[in-house]
Amino acid sequence: MSIERDLNKRSGSKCELCGATENLKVYQVLPTKKGGIDESILACSTCIDQIENSDNVDLNHWRCLNDSMWSEHTPVQVVAWRMLSRLRSAGWPQELLDQMYLDEDTLAWAQATGEGEDDENKVIHRDSNGVILEHGDSVVLIKDLKVKGSSIVAKQGTAVRNIRLDHENAEYIEGKVDGQQIVIITQYVKKI
Repeated sequence: MSIERDLNKRSGSKCELCGATENLKVYQVLPTKKGGIDESILACSTCIDQIENSDNVDLNHWRCLNDSMWSEHTPVQVVAWRMLSRLRSAGWPQELLDQMYLDEDTLAWAQATGEGEDDENKVIHRDSNGVILEHGDSVVLIKDLKVKGSSIVAKQGTAVRNIRLDHENAEYIEGKVDGQQIVIITQYVKKI
């Protein structure tokens, strides 16, 4: 069975966050170890857009977390915790967070992206021009880079899309170059 079919069955063909029935997609909850249904949710395009682009967040849309935070499915709990943490300054999300319980492993997964940390403790990734990089951004290489452990040379001007951030080191990001996932040092990239 495909992941999408399994998620549709699990969710009743509804967004596992807000309950919408239109424009549903599989959303992988990062960081993943194996992928699959245990690390994914079925979410509508509105939720996914607001998860990935914090500038587009509509606070009232996320009142749906009052229900979905109680989901029995771990990836739904993780996303609910992350969004409540992001929005906690509005008051009501903090009240919901105070009610929420996650076991140690689930909480570690939820915190793995840096969501919920105080701004002073957050690792901030910046490109060669000092522009802040976020998960999912696209960057371009500003110099040729030899990839350690292989014969690949990532050429200057290569676009790397949908980057992932290393949440322990502000100088490292991950992305695919020539179909291979590599670690790239932020001083050699420019945000597109």
